[in-house]
Amino acid sequence: MKLITRNTDYAIRVLLLMAKENRLFSVRELSLKLKMPHAFLRRILQILHKKDILEGYKGKNGGFILKDKPKDIKLVDLIKIFQGSLKLNECLFKKSICPNIKSCPLKKKLDSIERYVIEELSKINLESLINK
Repeated sequence: MKLITRNTDYAIRVLLLMAKENRLFSVRELSLKLKMPHAFLRRILQILHKKDILEGYKGKNGGFILKDKPKDIKLVDLIKIFQGSLKLNECLFKKSICPNIKSCPLKKKLDSIERYVIEELSKINLESLINK
């Protein structure tokens, strides 16, 4: 299980830099500063723009800037954008749903842990990560 994928990690690093400097960035500048592949980074920025986290501007002096305040951008939302719902246990048995899903004591415990992890991740926003 991987809690944070590479896409989510790159998105967090890009957004942290943008939050710290609070200005327009070109894809090229971000790629050079953060040492990320240009095409890969462009795709991440386009997704963030489509999800209304970034404002995008076209043209020679174009680029991206944060649309929301850093305190309003939560880690759990970025995970959902790039990874889908956070699931610790999918209860699969031989590629199909486990027949004991309703009575399994382990599932109940894992569901409790999952709720706790999501609750804690919901408390983390860009603003809380800027000075770390």
